[in-house]
Amino acid sequence: MSGKNAYTVVRANRRTVGITVRPGGDVVVRAPCRMPLAEINAAVERHRDWLEKAVEKSKSLPPPPDAATQNALRGKAERVLPGLVERWAKTVGVRPASVRVTAARTRFGSCSGKDRLCFSLFLLQYPPEAVEYVVVHELCHILHHDHSGAFWREVERFLPDYRDRAALLKKPPQV
Repeated sequence: MSGKNAYTVVRANRRTVGITVRPGGDVVVRAPCRMPLAEINAAVERHRDWLEKAVEKSKSLPPPPDAATQNALRGKAERVLPGLVERWAKTVGVRPASVRVTAARTRFGSCSGKDRLCFSLFLLQYPPEAVEYVVVHELCHILHHDHSGAFWREVERFLPDYRDRAALLKKPPQV
């Protein structure tokens, strides 16, 4: 991120500042309607190291696949993920409230506070071991809604090689 104010400020009815890096490296800062610009700038400055890394990472992401490829990935995700989630949910001993497939580009999976799981269709561009890791990771969030030591011990209990599997997600996707 170059330049002191190389970001867009969006005023909203909220209490805190939120910083988002869009694909391509554009930075959007959401801030309370009445927050002075100096406070917004200070919040961005406090997060400058993280922000610069996030912008570089965003710029290095491959462009999204064309619509036909995305539709094919979505279809594959909708066929593969529910069964995988069901199988691993029994093993982990949890029950997700729902499972959805999204087109998220910055995260492969998420678990809401209400135990709703979302998986990116782009996850299906990676090896099955990596997909399985993300499924187990998100299911373990039903037990621990954080990344505490207890959470990681739970992941490791089910996937002792989870670090190797997670490393597969750092490599370019298999298109």
